[in-house]
Amino acid sequence: MEVILVDENDVQVGTMEKIEAHEKALLHRAFSVFIFNNEGKMLLHKRAQNKYHSGGLWTNACCSHPKPDEKLLEVAQKRLFEEMGFTTVLAKAFDFIYQSQVGNGLTEHEFDHVFIGKYDGNISPDQSEVSEYRYSSLSDIENSIEIFPEQYTAWFKIAFPKVQHYLSGRL
Repeated sequence: MEVILVDENDVQVGTMEKIEAHEKALLHRAFSVFIFNNEGKMLLHKRAQNKYHSGGLWTNACCSHPKPDEKLLEVAQKRLFEEMGFTTVLAKAFDFIYQSQVGNGLTEHEFDHVFIGKYDGNISPDQSEVSEYRYSSLSDIENSIEIFPEQYTAWFKIAFPKVQHYLSGRL
């Protein structure tokens, strides 16, 4: 799979095979989906152990990379269904750039577009992507990250406080 290489303004500057982009730590376009239930709890999932990086770690509902011919919102909704087995309305919240080593000689350097949605129905995750899932309160997640940071993906630990800040301005 190819990812979209971008500059700091999210302007496409090329494409590259995904693993090569991660090996070279090149900035590329990505998206992250955060889902909340009617109680305001966030949906987390534990990445399947066999993932090429960050296996067995807790993270947000869904993350991925759009292909060069895909629109962000459409691919975010499609990927949410593929990974978690449901669809819901998503809204763009914000974006940010981060860089973090994720093991196996790979570095995530992403221009990450963040989408937020609400969902309370059945969840049927793809077992090759997700080993467990749960809804947790924001305060429980914050406490858990503080006590057990090694149990969470690098990008989630960066994105979570940004999501909290975004939500605090909307309450």
